[in-house]
Amino acid sequence: MTPPKRPIEASAASQLAELAAQSRRVTSYDVALVAGVSQSAVSRCFKPGASVSKSTFARVMKAAALLDYVPNAAARSLITRRTNMVAVLITHRANLYYPELLSELSQQLTPHGKRVLLFPLSGEAEAARVLGDLWQFQVDGVIAAAHLPATAVAEFRRHRVPLVVFNRLLDDHAVHTVSCDHRAAGRMLAARLAAAGHRQFGIITGSKDSVVAVARQQGVAEQLAELGLPAPLVVSGEFDYHSGATGLKTLIARHGGIPDAIICASDVLAIGCLDCARHELGIDVPGQLSVAGLDAVEPSNWLSYNLTTLRQPMARMAAAAARQICQLIDRPELAAARQLFDAQFIEGTTARLLPAGAPVSPPFSLPQALAIM
Repeated sequence: MTPPKRPIEASAASQLAELAAQSRRVTSYDVALVAGVSQSAVSRCFKPGASVSKSTFARVMKAAALLDYVPNAAARSLITRRTNMVAVLITHRANLYYPELLSELSQQLTPHGKRVLLFPLSGEAEAARVLGDLWQFQVDGVIAAAHLPATAVAEFRRHRVPLVVFNRLLDDHAVHTVSCDHRAAGRMLAARLAAAGHRQFGIITGSKDSVVAVARQQGVAEQLAELGLPAPLVVSGEFDYHSGATGLKTLIARHGGIPDAIICASDVLAIGCLDCARHELGIDVPGQLSVAGLDAVEPSNWLSYNLTTLRQPMARMAAAAARQICQLIDRPELAAARQLFDAQFIEGTTARLLPAGAPVSPPFSLPQALAIM
């Protein structure tokens, strides 16, 4: 039954006094009582896209303002059976593009009425450990920027929680995926450097449990093998500045001298390598040594570095991930889809390259590559 209408200001003052005496919070019922409408009408006014008359909307908004009413998301979730929360699993190895990714995902999900619930991880292997927390929060879906074992993927299916894997490829699972093609990125970088005459390569890779670092390393190695060039020397580290410097010294010691080019699994590694080469070891970059990274995070563009690197289309990837998870929440029966994005080559000044305009992946043979030297 709809309560009788009376002046909103008087009703609000009376209702606030009653709430104070009862020491309780304002509810949608209180707003309905003051506005002189049904409780369901109040709910419709706070639901985007719901049908409600202009006069009813105006009365409800005025009453809500006078009562300082805020809709209860938890109560609404009991009715809709949705929390409107999307969990994001991300490792600290995302380092400098971590804020950019979270900002992009949040901006893309907000128009869909979704909010981000962050689960930071110390490493890839930790993803499976937090699944119990995910089920407790009853999130509507998950975007996982971390590697998931088969057992974890099976748990998502068992709990009927939509999942999109971000920036990783799970080749042995049928799962929705949005990723940069990391293997192709590694191949592109190796091809550009080889075309400019580099023969001896070193790689400073990330942690061994990083599927992204492994894919990038595989791409470099495959491209060099196809060109008939020596296999790259590889040293492992973390995705941090210190590992870049340590990796450079290790590669020089193993190689018995300075290699032609060093490819780093991330820009942070490359910056550490570059600073060590120039300021500690006195190596001319790019005259004696070419250094390249992967990620194109903001510091790589600074004048002190101007790093040769590859940029991931983070905004487009985040938009695709947000679109996929929202589609899955509404239609969980959708077949698994994979979207791959190409990286963009950033020439920078830390590597010797062919003049601008040369083909990115020229079909040259080893003799042709050596002739460029």
